[in-house]
Amino acid sequence: MQRIKFLEQAPRFLFFTGKGGVGKTSVACASAIQLADAGRRVLLVSTDPASNVGQVFGITIGNQITVIPAVANLSALEIDPQAAAQAYRDRIVGPVRGVLPEAVVKSIEEQLSGACTTEIAAFDEFTALLVNSTLTAAYEHIIFDTAPTGHTLRLLQLPGAWSGFLEEGKGDASCLGPLAGLEKQRSQYQAAVDALADPLRSRLILVARPQQATLREVARTHAELNTLGLSQQYLVINAILPAAEAAHDALASAIYAREQQALNTLPAVLNELPCDRIELKAFNLVGLEALRHLLSTNIPISAQSETHTVVIETPSLSTLVDEIAQDGHGLVMLMGKGGVGKTTLAAAIAVDLARRGLPVHLTTSDPAAHLTETLSGALDPLTVSRIDPQVETERYRQQVLATQGAQLDAKGKALLEEDLRSPCTEEIAVFQAFSRIIAEAGKKFVVMDTAPTGHTLLLLDATGAYHREVTRQRGGAEVHYLTPMMQLQDPKQTKVLLVTLAETTPILEAVNLQADLRRAGIEPWAWVINNSMAATTVHSPLLQRRAVNELPEIHAVATHHAQRFAVVPVLKAEPVGVERLLDLTAGRY
Repeated sequence: MQRIKFLEQAPRFLFFTGKGGVGKTSVACASAIQLADAGRRVLLVSTDPASNVGQVFGITIGNQITVIPAVANLSALEIDPQAAAQAYRDRIVGPVRGVLPEAVVKSIEEQLSGACTTEIAAFDEFTALLVNSTLTAAYEHIIFDTAPTGHTLRLLQLPGAWSGFLEEGKGDASCLGPLAGLEKQRSQYQAAVDALADPLRSRLILVARPQQATLREVARTHAELNTLGLSQQYLVINAILPAAEAAHDALASAIYAREQQALNTLPAVLNELPCDRIELKAFNLVGLEALRHLLSTNIPISAQSETHTVVIETPSLSTLVDEIAQDGHGLVMLMGKGGVGKTTLAAAIAVDLARRGLPVHLTTSDPAAHLTETLSGALDPLTVSRIDPQVETERYRQQVLATQGAQLDAKGKALLEEDLRSPCTEEIAVFQAFSRIIAEAGKKFVVMDTAPTGHTLLLLDATGAYHREVTRQRGGAEVHYLTPMMQLQDPKQTKVLLVTLAETTPILEAVNLQADLRRAGIEPWAWVINNSMAATTVHSPLLQRRAVNELPEIHAVATHHAQRFAVVPVLKAEPVGVERLLDLTAGRY
């Protein structure tokens, strides 16, 4: 058995966090089994909206503590974030329905419809597991998949006087709606945050993959959690291709070289963390045997699974670009979780449109600002810009303080300033910056990378009221006008492309994002499955098996989730530079 640093002298609470598709659920489950096999009484708790813990163990778990029959000492619990969010909404809206004006109640309900509420509601559910000894007294270890994000914890640190502030109409800035019902739980939340920050009680495990973009995301998460006082962190780099697989396969050799480069150039802050490295496995991580092997090394391929050669025919990215180009202009937004390749795909689409002689503005809010590196050159008629989230957030803060803040007394202004430190403020500020660029899409193509999420769009529409403000200014007159939200909701003007990977968790996260967008009145135009092993030829036995594992996920997108879709294969060379980006859209892999 491989020596696992993050399980040595494990405290009572272990929290696994990371982007979708990095394997945090599998690592959490394997860790729970290892501790249980060592005779420790373990409770495994999932708060992940895309949770598949029950699927991993092959049983139905649900929102009650369930004994795992095949593993002595192990029980599990799946918190349903959507059910928790609904209960949370009912608790907040119920007491004010019939008391406050209907318009105010409707505004609160709208504000409570996004991902922000789901995060806080899930935290609301599992704080009891951190502070209520009667629920957890029987367990020596409680393992959480997923840990609360820095986003959630920053929200919980906002002041307690939200409800009245919101009801008086002063709280249009950001996340006051989802936070309006927290005051009664404040002492319990504080106790939970204190437990998270106590290194004798809690340990956070940051799960990543050996990819530079993913590792940069983890470095940002580490820094944010560290700032919030959660310093007991460990790093797990999962799914590293074994060197032996690179010997007789050109693609595997290229992947191995890229991963080693990423590992050898880790962000400096990550080098300071205790780190475990886990090799990529060929088998699906479902069932006890697979999970017990996850934290092991040197498993023969023959023992992992039978291998197959598989290459499937699927729509290419060029098919989507052909259809986009027919309109001559419009807004193209690429959305998806971190690490799925939105920047590269946005650059490839923009370059292909520009190659056809169409004017294109490519823009990003990527904090890492790697768009210029990806392009590595110029192409007329393509212009490139980057929205700086910090600059835009400060501009937005000053704007709100100068308008709403000017009418407030000292206490109200202090509350407003505190709310403007919410993470949602940055989301809205970035969206406003995007909105200024959206207007260009009437005459040219505007391609957006790292586009605002459905959560941001709901916040903007629910708390702003940009629609309502324009209507008010028009005095109800039937005058034609177009708001940014209306443009995003119009399929003739905007095409939203959801980017994902052919793996269970990224697909589920894309499904959740699609639902979030639909609540905002935006229908995704297409899905793009990136970095697919099944869409290329591989000879490595391990990679062949991985290709087979992708087929059900691709089928689900094609038949259930997407109106149209494209599959982009894993590439030997990084798609950097105009020529390689053009190869990507042309299907020259």
